[in-house]
Amino acid sequence: MTWRQVPAAAADLVFPLVCGGCGRPGTPWCPRCDRAWHDVPVAARPRIPPGVPVWALGRYRGPHRQGIIAVKEHDRRDLIPPLGAALAHAVRVLAGWGEMPDADRLTLIPAPTRRMSARRRGGDRVTAIAEHAAPLLGSRVVVTPLLVTSATARDSAGLDARARARNLAGAVRLRAGPCPPLGGAALLIDDVITTGATAAESVRVLRAAGVGVAAVVVLAAA
Repeated sequence: MTWRQVPAAAADLVFPLVCGGCGRPGTPWCPRCDRAWHDVPVAARPRIPPGVPVWALGRYRGPHRQGIIAVKEHDRRDLIPPLGAALAHAVRVLAGWGEMPDADRLTLIPAPTRRMSARRRGGDRVTAIAEHAAPLLGSRVVVTPLLVTSATARDSAGLDARARARNLAGAVRLRAGPCPPLGGAALLIDDVITTGATAAESVRVLRAAGVGVAAVVVLAAA
């Protein structure tokens, strides 16, 4: 080992380099997990339907579950690029299937997150992943964070479908200021869909503002 390798070796002892999807040592993201994330999207049918098709990159298990947890809870920002690439791949596949509207412009709208949660995680991870995916899809694809969750909404972990819907009723809002003219088509992007309460309320709020959401695309379906 040369002296140049000492700092990297010491850092690896303190923060071991492991795959964010399966824990395999020596790599931040292994080819096997990358292939799993680039599999074909699957249709999701949440208990609270948002009124538009819902597509997931996979089920919330295995590499999909571990990758999302690593990004959201363990500050694995290095996984944002591969997850963004996987999201872009899914949108391209859906377009090839004819599941995306034929439009000159596509807007990716991140689902809202609680401000406290975003601060704790060092930023909105869904927005970051969407912002990495957009350039991979072409210059006509943009990310526009339009939605926020009010402070009155509590953490929905552990709530059933009915309680989640009550918790979010009126709590998803447009960001302050005029809604920018979007044109073209819009997709709502989120990390995990469980009951569908967040997606349904988000689509309702966007439609009320004149934004037509063509579909919901999530990283994983629970």
